[in-house]
Amino acid sequence: MTTATLPDTHADEGGPGWIRRNRMTLAPLLFLLPGAIFFIAYVILPILQSFQISFFRWDGLGEPEFVGLANYQELSTDRAFEVSLWNNLKWLVLYLLAIPGGLFIALFLNQTVAGIRIYKSLFFFPFVISQVVVGLVFTWFYDPTFGLLNTLLEGIGLSPINVLGDPTLATYGIIIAGLWPQIAYCMILYLTGLNAVDPEQIEAARLDGAKGLRMLWHVILPQLRPATFIAFVVTIIGALRSFDLISIMTNGGPFGSTRVLSFYMFEKALSEYGFRMGYGAAIAVVLFLIMLVFIAYFLWSMWRQERGH
Repeated sequence: MTTATLPDTHADEGGPGWIRRNRMTLAPLLFLLPGAIFFIAYVILPILQSFQISFFRWDGLGEPEFVGLANYQELSTDRAFEVSLWNNLKWLVLYLLAIPGGLFIALFLNQTVAGIRIYKSLFFFPFVISQVVVGLVFTWFYDPTFGLLNTLLEGIGLSPINVLGDPTLATYGIIIAGLWPQIAYCMILYLTGLNAVDPEQIEAARLDGAKGLRMLWHVILPQLRPATFIAFVVTIIGALRSFDLISIMTNGGPFGSTRVLSFYMFEKALSEYGFRMGYGAAIAVVLFLIMLVFIAYFLWSMWRQERGH
């Protein structure tokens, strides 16, 4: 007498059958996996290592010496760190002018008038050139002997000024140079956002008598929230990591007056001033935490607005 055997329902639990049943879940995860690995390896792990190194005294070659919070205590009495932090605050406040600047240029370019493509190309041009080139162009522009700025000032009867040689003006001169390509970037974001604005809402607002600033504030800007969020995040990150323009235009001078945290970190960790990896990592941690606070605030604001809708 033979006994019938029941099929083993668990035989292909991890085999091809299981893969077929879950392919809609597995496919996006497999596509995301390489990017996630690289993100963890080249972003998350270096951040964690920076936190770890900030608790050590290390020259990058010898044996690290654990010093606890000594590097952070030294930051609290470091005058150069204070100047760098204050300059970063100036960058943060003034760099945000790129957002309304980009918005109003985008509103101007989002029209059908003759020659609009030429205008778009001219405004887009600063975004595609290197920051090094931007720094060199503005260095020549500010030059006290042959620069265009002083030529214009002398043409209207004013005395020439040495923007990059004056400790009170140099930081503002570099920020203006940085705003040139940043406004172009924000303009591109808003031009993309304006293409997604619902024309039916605009037409309905016109029938209700809305126009000008009322139309912009109550109808257009609410639909541009995603573009505004990206513009804020990118602009804040750009302001806090403003290294290349400073390196090209002043190299931190005159007398260290244009240093920011990213440049001061480089000076302490990698330049001829020290090879103090632990101290440089502590500066990097402070810079990261400042950036994290701003970005977390905007993420929370965006989430609250979406939840309210």
